[in-house]
Amino acid sequence: MTEVVDRPASAPVMAGRPVPDIRTPPPGPLARRHVAFDHRFTSPSLPRAYPIVPIRGEGSAVEDIDGNLFLDFTAGIAVSATGYNHPRVTAAIERQARELIHFSASDFYLPIYAQLAAELDRIAPISAPTRSMIGNSGTEVIEAAIKLARFVTRRQYVVAFLGGFHGRSYGSVTLTASKAKYHAGFGPLLPGVLHVPFGSGGLDELEQRVFKRLVPADEIAAIFVEPIQGEGGYVVPDDDFLPRLRRLCDDIGALLVADEIQSGAGRTGAMWAIEHWNVEPDLVCIAKGIASGMPLGAMTGRAELFTWQAGHHGSTFGGNPISCAVALETIALLEEGLMDNARERGEQAIAGLRRLATSQAAIRDVRGKGLMIGIEFDSGETAEAVQWAAFRRGLLVLEAGENVVRLCPPLVVSASEVDTAVALLGEAVADAQRDRATLLDQARRWMDVEDTVDG
Repeated sequence: MTEVVDRPASAPVMAGRPVPDIRTPPPGPLARRHVAFDHRFTSPSLPRAYPIVPIRGEGSAVEDIDGNLFLDFTAGIAVSATGYNHPRVTAAIERQARELIHFSASDFYLPIYAQLAAELDRIAPISAPTRSMIGNSGTEVIEAAIKLARFVTRRQYVVAFLGGFHGRSYGSVTLTASKAKYHAGFGPLLPGVLHVPFGSGGLDELEQRVFKRLVPADEIAAIFVEPIQGEGGYVVPDDDFLPRLRRLCDDIGALLVADEIQSGAGRTGAMWAIEHWNVEPDLVCIAKGIASGMPLGAMTGRAELFTWQAGHHGSTFGGNPISCAVALETIALLEEGLMDNARERGEQAIAGLRRLATSQAAIRDVRGKGLMIGIEFDSGETAEAVQWAAFRRGLLVLEAGENVVRLCPPLVVSASEVDTAVALLGEAVADAQRDRATLLDQARRWMDVEDTVDG
């Protein structure tokens, strides 16, 4: 048994149809059947937000298994930077697949691996010469950064920030402090990890309490930070925070590690979010949008830090040729206009959302840079209701933090699509304020597969 339902025959996603175009109220019958099938065979640890069952995409549009077209303002959680089915990305995949699909760069000299490392050196937010360790994912390169930081400094303690998300493997989930459930039942976690609040207040706590009462400053190996927090609620820090954090790391001899997994690759209108504050990290962790949906992560840092020896770290599949080829093409596309589009469309979206906020009391804040935008609501229940109402209207958004809906569309999104999304969000917020209880009941009942298969 490999698939529970027949998929529609392949056809162009757009085909002259408007986006969104909801023909069967979601989740439709085929989606409900597939959810039941999925729940039978997949791990219940997967935190599905709502029952979208995508089968193909184009640009910023996604078609589900029932033939509905959605306007996607999640981009697979900020991954599909160049949109779906970009012709240059698919051509890069096809070209590389015809030449070489796999040859482990961990044990042999894979040309395209070094080519990508050289390109990362060119675009890194680090003026000094760099080296890169290329892996498969964000959490994998966070693990690499923890190892390298401890190895090169010969120190044991690592600092991260409350609200931060760095992954779910053991070291990275120890750094993660966005939701307690990510730690529940998995202790003991990695020793030597400390957390303080995000922003300048957290640096006050480090200097005034942590370094005086808990851990000497000269035993801190590294401080990990998302320049703009992702899972924690798309939180933009105060302008003094990152420059002050850089000075603090210099003063105590710790490495500054920028987690640009969600905020990097052009999403904020700059290649790296940290560039908005003119701050250089020692290491930068990269993933998500850098390879347009192909699995790739990278830890790039000052070359002088890479003092570990052969065998200290590696990855069988890390930097596989197809992912590297797509990353090279993605970087070209970002520099050829997608970063500019992210900045322009982001300004358009934030302006439209702030106008919307003047008439919707449930909206408490609109914040972000480029196409990394958070809408803060009066409660988590309102945010959840808005997410569901938007889904039902054909707009894909995603919650973050305690009461935030995040917008992170593909960087190819058009001005008209931004206008459509803002309008649909206005309708979704109105729905949530008018009948939040019903929307919450619908959102929470879809997980009850037995009730959804036939109804």
